[in-house]
Amino acid sequence: MIKINNHVIIEESELTFSFIRSSGPGGQNVNKVATAVQLRFDVMHSPSLSDEVKSRLIRLAGRRMTVDGNLLIEAKRYRSQEQNKEDAIGRLTNLIQKAVKKPKKRIHTQPSRSARERRLKEKKKKGEIKKIRRNSTFE
Repeated sequence: MIKINNHVIIEESELTFSFIRSSGPGGQNVNKVATAVQLRFDVMHSPSLSDEVKSRLIRLAGRRMTVDGNLLIEAKRYRSQEQNKEDAIGRLTNLIQKAVKKPKKRIHTQPSRSARERRLKEKKKKGEIKKIRRNSTFE
């Protein structure tokens, strides 16, 4: 079980791991051993997540989401399969934690009268400076 917070717990059975050969440097180890991990998590059919969290997670995942509604995370940072597996689970946990947090509602505000006056005074001042620069000619 992967504990996201007090309310959200994901069963390991919901995760699918596949191991592939990693790219990049590593010599013979890269050519022989499948150390990279592909983690698949079916967001759309997960009983652990509410619809609200699912929609936020899909938005946060971006290109990592497949057409079927699977979240695909590739981990190939480390040379060992176990470390890459833990890295993939950690990244999934971070992503779901972000999705669980509700975004704050924006409170629409208007600038105060004094703030508007300050802004207009600043604009006038800048305009005067530009007018002075325009009139002087360098010879």
